[in-house]
Amino acid sequence: MKIHDIMHKDCCYIEADESLQLAATKMQREDVGALPVARNDKLVGMITDRDIVVRGVAVNKDVRRTKVSDLMSSGVLYCFDDDEVEKVAENMAQQKVRRLPVVDREKKLLGMVSLGDIAWRASGTAAGEALSQISRAA
Repeated sequence: MKIHDIMHKDCCYIEADESLQLAATKMQREDVGALPVARNDKLVGMITDRDIVVRGVAVNKDVRRTKVSDLMSSGVLYCFDDDEVEKVAENMAQQKVRRLPVVDREKKLLGMVSLGDIAWRASGTAAGEALSQISRAA
């Protein structure tokens, strides 16, 4: 089974030049704690609610004027839409992450996949092992 079979295709993202305030508003509306960051539909980073609070609000950044690109993490992990689910689950366990942006081979953002997606839609030993390893590390 491939990641494109189980990923969330309607994933919310934010453009790199948008404000932290817009990012926080999108997170609230979508009930998520992280957003992939794109520039011209290409994945360039991730921003989390923690990034906004700790690296923005806590140091008095103006959330209306500070750009997402100023605080995002640019070394973001991702997977390809044609990757095997088993391979992605193993990688998520090794990297101790719970969600990954999904891109095509040109790094165009296509969606998101979470360990919950893997466990729920593609039940198997890799997903169970990944969940177990990440939960122990948390």
